Amino acid sequence: MRLFPWLFLMASLLVAVPAFGVQARKGASVGKPVPQVSALKAGAGLRDRLRDGSEGPELVVVAAGSFRMGAVHGGGDSDEKPVHQVTIPSAFAIGRFEVTFAEYDRFCVATGREKPKDGRRYIPFSNWGRDRRPVMNVTWDDAIAYTRWLSEQTGHRYRLPSEAEWEYAAKAGSEDRFWWGFNAGEKRANCKGCGSEWDGKKTAPVGSFAPSPFGLYDTAGNVWEWCQDRWHETYEGAPADGRAWETGDDPRRVQRGGSFGSKPRYIRSSARGRGKPTDRYVYLGFRVVRELGPVSR
Repeated sequence: MRLFPWLFLMASLLVAVPAFGVQARKGASVGKPVPQVSALKAGAGLRDRLRDGSEGPELVVVAAGSFRMGAVHGGGDSDEKPVHQVTIPSAFAIGRFEVTFAEYDRFCVATGREKPKDGRRYIPFSNWGRDRRPVMNVTWDDAIAYTRWLSEQTGHRYRLPSEAEWEYAAKAGSEDRFWWGFNAGEKRANCKGCGSEWDGKKTAPVGSFAPSPFGLYDTAGNVWEWCQDRWHETYEGAPADGRAWETGDDPRRVQRGGSFGSKPRYIRSSARGRGKPTDRYVYLGFRVVRELGPVSR
């Protein structure tokens, strides 16, 4: 008879434990349970709630792994060399899309910041629309401020991707010039010569083209994306563990992915760009990373 209390306790635990792996539902407050890291699979979607109950950026889980970083098949610029092996030690979640105006404008309203212009700030002036278009005219400092705000709102650590994480996610397991193959083709991306209706004119709404095998959109073209790293002219001495490369004297920051104004050569998965952290242009946006667990950086 003395076994019955123990049986009851075990049954109670079996019923209670799964609740900790359930994602917070709509209207839930910050701190509610989200899927455990061990329960998340590569390609799974993830979306945190902000303090007001609205949703943050849509994320995709990317598994840990190794890849060759740089222009694997040659033909790249000197800053894409030497090709080197990088190991991403832990899974992470990255924006399925580039951060949109709708998402960034919410941050501006909440913090009293001026909203960036949705088009050219100089002659010829233009307005291309907000909502689902990627935010533009944002500096590296603006992007950092947005990730810190997301971290405060959700209770999870958001940040910019390291350059290695960005390329690993963009290549999506491929070593070709683009995640879809060796040539740019047509209507695969928004760039100057990619065959889309937006080519060389303006940004496209995020998600206008097919996703990569990792479930990411617009890693090629549309807007350049800020990364965490400082700029280095080559990969000599680059970290091999996926960390952001923060050492060095060059104050410029890395930009990846190319834009609607870039030629196909510059939207390759290994192509690199750079700019001062105070730069803001119609060609510049970003996407975010959310850490999934304690990672030694």
